Amino acid sequence: MSAPAKPPAPIKTPCIKVCVVDGESGLCLGCFRTLNEVAAWARFSEEERERLMAELPSRRERIRPEKLGMVR
Repeated sequence: MSAPAKPPAPIKTPCIKVCVVDGESGLCLGCFRTLNEVAAWARFSEEERERLMAELPSRRERIRPEKLGMVR
């Protein structure tokens, strides 16, 4: 008898459950990803997700500060 299958490890995500896309920058005001990145997140490799998560903080400056004041 084989051992029961282990559930997959959870996928790391920068999502903070604030899903509002800024029309000007095209970035989510919560996690700074694009809609395409959000949609493809589960298909990215672990390396791709890590690389992108390292880049996300620098994207904050692409959003006008008054818009971020509503969220964070």
